[in-house]
Amino acid sequence: MLKQNAIKRKVIQKLRRTLFCILVLNFFVEVNAICREQHIHEKEEPSSCETLCHHIQKGNKTVVKCELRFLVLLPSDTSLYYATYHKVLPVLQLAKDAIKRQGLLPDYLKITFDYQDDLCSPSLATIRVMKGLFGDNCNHAILGPICDYCTSPVSRIVKYIHAHGTPIITPGAFSFDFERNKTICNDEYFMLQRVGMVSFKTIGKMMKEIMFRYNWNHAVFFYQTDGYFEVGGESTCHLQMQAVAEFFRKANITYNSFKTDVFAYNMTENLRREAGVDHSIIIMCANPSTIREIMLAADELNMVNSGDYVFFNIELFSSMTTTTNKPWYNESDTDERNERAKNAYSALLTVTARQPEDEVYRNFSNEVKRLANEKYNYTFGENETVSTIVTAFYDGVILYANALNDSIRNLGVEKALYDTVNGTYLTHLMWNRTFKGITGNVKIDPNGDRISDYSLYDMNPDTGYFELVANYYHDSGLTYMEDRQIHWAGGREEAPLDKPICGFDNSLCPDTSVPGYAILSIVLSAMVIVMALISFLGYRHYRLEAEINSMTWKVNQNEILRTNNVGRHGRGSCYSLAKRGSQLTMNSEEYGSIPGDRVPFVPIAFYKGSRVAIKKINVTNLTLNRSLMLELKKMKDLQHEHLVRFYGACLEAPEACILTEFCPKGSLQDILENEQIKLDWMFKLSLMHDIAKGMTYLHSTEIVSHGNLKSSNCVVDSRFVLKITDFGLHELRHPCGEAADPDSFQYWRRQLWTAPELLRLESNHHPRGTQKGDVYSFGIIIHEIITRQGPFYLGDDEKSPKEIIYLVKSFPKYMPPFRPKIDETAFEDINNIMVKCWQEEPFDRPVFSALKLQIRKINRENESSNILDNLLKRMEQYADNLEALVEERTQDYFEEKRKCEELLYQLLPKSIANQLISGKSVIAEYYEQVTIYFSDIVGFTSISAESTPMQVVDLLNDLYTCFDSIIENFDVYKVETIGDAYMVVSGLPVRNQNRHAREIGRMALSLLSAVYNFKIRHRPGEQLKLRIGLHTGPCVAGVVGLKMPRYCLFGDTVNTASRMESNGEPLKIHISHSTKEVLDVFGTFEIETRGLVKMKGKGDMLTFWLTGEKESEPLNNMIINGNNNILKQQNASQLDSSLYQSTNGNGILTNSATSAMPSTKRINNVGFNVVKTNNIKNQTFLKKMSNLSNSDCMVQQPLLNKN
Repeated sequence: MLKQNAIKRKVIQKLRRTLFCILVLNFFVEVNAICREQHIHEKEEPSSCETLCHHIQKGNKTVVKCELRFLVLLPSDTSLYYATYHKVLPVLQLAKDAIKRQGLLPDYLKITFDYQDDLCSPSLATIRVMKGLFGDNCNHAILGPICDYCTSPVSRIVKYIHAHGTPIITPGAFSFDFERNKTICNDEYFMLQRVGMVSFKTIGKMMKEIMFRYNWNHAVFFYQTDGYFEVGGESTCHLQMQAVAEFFRKANITYNSFKTDVFAYNMTENLRREAGVDHSIIIMCANPSTIREIMLAADELNMVNSGDYVFFNIELFSSMTTTTNKPWYNESDTDERNERAKNAYSALLTVTARQPEDEVYRNFSNEVKRLANEKYNYTFGENETVSTIVTAFYDGVILYANALNDSIRNLGVEKALYDTVNGTYLTHLMWNRTFKGITGNVKIDPNGDRISDYSLYDMNPDTGYFELVANYYHDSGLTYMEDRQIHWAGGREEAPLDKPICGFDNSLCPDTSVPGYAILSIVLSAMVIVMALISFLGYRHYRLEAEINSMTWKVNQNEILRTNNVGRHGRGSCYSLAKRGSQLTMNSEEYGSIPGDRVPFVPIAFYKGSRVAIKKINVTNLTLNRSLMLELKKMKDLQHEHLVRFYGACLEAPEACILTEFCPKGSLQDILENEQIKLDWMFKLSLMHDIAKGMTYLHSTEIVSHGNLKSSNCVVDSRFVLKITDFGLHELRHPCGEAADPDSFQYWRRQLWTAPELLRLESNHHPRGTQKGDVYSFGIIIHEIITRQGPFYLGDDEKSPKEIIYLVKSFPKYMPPFRPKIDETAFEDINNIMVKCWQEEPFDRPVFSALKLQIRKINRENESSNILDNLLKRMEQYADNLEALVEERTQDYFEEKRKCEELLYQLLPKSIANQLISGKSVIAEYYEQVTIYFSDIVGFTSISAESTPMQVVDLLNDLYTCFDSIIENFDVYKVETIGDAYMVVSGLPVRNQNRHAREIGRMALSLLSAVYNFKIRHRPGEQLKLRIGLHTGPCVAGVVGLKMPRYCLFGDTVNTASRMESNGEPLKIHISHSTKEVLDVFGTFEIETRGLVKMKGKGDMLTFWLTGEKESEPLNNMIINGNNNILKQQNASQLDSSLYQSTNGNGILTNSATSAMPSTKRINNVGFNVVKTNNIKNQTFLKKMSNLSNSDCMVQQPLLNKN
């Protein structure tokens, strides 16, 4: 210290002598402080001082001198500073040799180093820079300084010196401030390049990550203001702790700080006061000797052995290795203190820059030591190593050489070497660069700072050596070694809290030793408590026995009010479900209600005003012992929202039964099998959640497990809440007799929900089951809910229940277990839950409490804590389903109604059918005059005898289809067809004046014409002989019958028409005198007299033959309405008012309209006329007519003769 003070006094004297020079310098800088970056690309007149190469006149010769000059700013006193020129100059020599060896710069470019002693003084360092950059020296770049307080003023002014500034490269500049932006000339430290391995900022980040990792939120700082003065100069540790504090403030980590400058006077007392029982995390920055004294003080205070404290040593510029370093050991100290120090260091973790340990670095260090001893008169100590702060100068020179090499390559030799050295350009080239240095790969970021990694060391208590436990990388953060763990002090296996639990003096954990009188009091109190507990348990046992004997569950037969109604959810285990198709629809229709209201097979009764479901039991061999009565009592006391309530049991034979809560909506199995009930995912998840909640509670009770969980044992009440039934009382319940038969279908189907480990038991009788078995059953139910295809749906792979059970029980270990087919379209989370539930190993299946939480998480949006909200959601879903169902049934109803009406229109005339549809009664009506048509086939009996029944059917079908297509074009009504007989009438039920005779006449001509061209399928060469009879007269018509109503005609006119047909001749139309008189009114029909014909029941009658119809005058200006099948007239005066107009759906005139049109031309040999007209619309219509194709049902031309 005395020597240091003497040096400081000398510095002050020098400063006084140079005060004037500094004032002049400041004035010069102020005047010439122009940012050089803007002149990078400007051409300036080169100065021999600022160029690397210049011409020198020697006599008559001009020679070129090339020289790269570095100004080296370092202290020289090796007793005060670590990085002195004695240690650095060998490193620089090796760097120069490496440049020459690697060929980074031309051989003719000489590299020199101008050393200046700055004494780590800011003002002196500034003067040395001015001297080294101006005048004869005129150096091109600066190496150093090391001390931060020297680096700061030097870095501020170098950007203004020389034409383009002067780069400064230093292993120092550790402080947080030097890492601010320095990428543009206006930045404070623009031309500063940091190549050292230490960054206070990065160490601060690392300490913050360590605090976060162990959830520490508070710490205390201990530091020497001038700690590591020999390396970084004044306030090195102070600046380091400032950087840590900056990151702690941003991370909301609180801290206290204490300077150790006065700490040496009483370390133990100050450590007790500053850390004490309030802080567990102590972060230190001090010289190694001070750190050792602090740790000895901590050992003395029992801070180490308590295990509540952790000490961090931020060791800058360490030479620590994993095999030789024992910082706790001091050979000049006693063995006892060294042993204490070793124990104390077990609570210490050391943070330091990551050290290179390869062979190349060790060889380099040995070469530095040799050169220092031989050329620079300095000898390293025996155990002294070459620190990275010294070797970093090597990396700095190599960095500048690489940048200059790039400059020569980019700008050319002439501009790079003979023009003014562009310091700004070279600075830019040094940024964002990676190169091979002596410490490994050196990475310079875009801000000119070296990117370095750091290490965390912990002492191995067995060996006493510090070992690497973690590394901090700039890109990935804190990474711990996989094969090593931190040894926490005091034998702890995990990190302590950031506040001591008991403190070093155990003051936070007061003495818990109990005096004798307190022990006596405790014993007496314990005896009183034990006696009270025994009394309580005895009383409780007495109460329990009393409650068991009271048999509150017992129900007398006369208390049960039985009804004939049956409910729904008792299908359960006693109902055979051999078919997968749901029977809900059939049963619902039987009861005439909306599906989902009632299904049989569950007896219902009333007990004490409540509707209950009854399950019959067999008590023949039942013994009512205490265990059974206790279970009945537990069942009676069991109440939960998702468990069916147990009302009691009646054990009086033969009507013994169990009474449980009645759920009218039926079982889950019924709902899933009813395709009319739509279930969205919200509803499905709610059903699963209800099961999980009910089973969670059931497993927590003394019932323990269900043993028979399946979809038919899950029922839905009137509020759409799913409840679980058929649990407990296994001695009273038993399967149906048919299900106990191993050969029955139901016996095997009932086991589809059973877990494989239960199926493998020697006896399949396992009514109580297991909790893990219930989880397996729940997985099958989830699959059933998802697919709605019944239990154990396998897709296209259909197997019987017996085959499925065999595959589930006996799967090979090397194959996956046999399970239902998974629906890939379902929620992935639900499928995962389902698969977990049916795991082969019971221990791999989850518990219901976990399943409940998982399903609730999936259905979070639909499941609220409000029970009413959940209920309303389910009611709304059910209401929507019913609305859709009602709408679907309504559509079905209207479709069936339409079909019935169409059928009715085919059976009855439309007007009569409309009366019946509107609910009116149809009364028989008298018609003054109608025309009736009768026809049959001559020789039909012989044709039938010679043909097969199918041939006869085909014949009649072809014929009547042809006839029906023709009569549609006339105002007639087909009454009936019997065998070969065909009966048609016109003039009823809608009267048409006297047009009935004309309509029947034209129709008869058309039918007869069609018969001429009709071909019999199986006898194509034979002509079908149609015999027709017509008669006109009065009749009565009405509907007869209710089951199959028929529209019938009554009166002598019907008989006469029949006689006219039977007395006619083949292929002729036989008409009566009354019909002829009506036809003569129109004047268009050709009629021949037959004469008197004797008829049965009539005597002699004058009859006639209808042979054809004349063609009428042409019609003009016709408009075809294809939609309404009506031929409208624009000039009605040109057409007989009685003419009936008709077209078919394609707009083609039928015979009824065209036969009255003379002077027209026949086409296609079908008996239809084409009207000649100039009207464009009619021409279009006539083109459509000409497309009519020939068929077997055609009207033959000869019957319609021309005049």
